[in-house]
Amino acid sequence: MLTGLKQQLIELELYLLKSEVRTSAKELSALIHDDFLEFGGSGIRFGKEEVLIRLPQVKCPEFSATDFELRMLAPDLAQLLYRATILKPNEFITRYSLRSSLWKEEDGRWQLIFHQGTPCEAF
Repeated sequence: MLTGLKQQLIELELYLLKSEVRTSAKELSALIHDDFLEFGGSGIRFGKEEVLIRLPQVKCPEFSATDFELRMLAPDLAQLLYRATILKPNEFITRYSLRSSLWKEEDGRWQLIFHQGTPCEAF
């Protein structure tokens, strides 16, 4: 069961990193929980409304994600931990971060309810 759930949440997480998803408020709205909260690498805190306004207007960076780990916090709440590299448009420096996403299941559907990306040294 956990292996299947881990794969499902990894696929959802990677889907959220795709340019065509990040530029679609409709896709983002379906994947992000109404109570969503994020602490960005810049230290700024924002919710779903800010994501739906800002993200579709931003040119998507290139992401690479590895080393996924799943932790079940409750039957309907899972934490996905991973490492990410980010190359922003018009930059030549790869950024590294440790990431934590909380996924909540409601009505048989998993949605992202919390995310934090913390900048770190290269790995």
